[in-house]
Amino acid sequence: QVQLVESGGGLMQAGGSLRLSCAMSGRTFSSYAMGWFRQAPGKEREFVAAISTSGGTTYYADSVKGRFTISRDNAKNTVYLQMNSLKPEDTAVYYCAANRARLSVMAREQDYWGQGTQVTVSS
Repeated sequence: QVQLVESGGGLMQAGGSLRLSCAMSGRTFSSYAMGWFRQAPGKEREFVAAISTSGGTTYYADSVKGRFTISRDNAKNTVYLQMNSLKPEDTAVYYCAANRARLSVMAREQDYWGQGTQVTVSS
């Protein structure tokens, strides 16, 4: 019954910005820690950013720290990923994930996944 829908992906020049959104339906959004993961062709899915249920705690992969910001609006049942200073190595399919128990950086510990949205950063 849980559904996660990402939006906001696209093509961007290196140095530019994009904001991804992920909306949850079917469950109480504020009860879930949320995260963003990404997967590039031929590579494993990797952690990008996560946020606690209230938004009070955030965690970032070293590769995006200082450039990306995760946030959430519980009134809108939506989590965001603001991506600034984009690099070609950020190119990947970005997935939204939900965890019913706790904030987690492990893909295998997530309970629900969105369908993914493509982000392509050109040189």
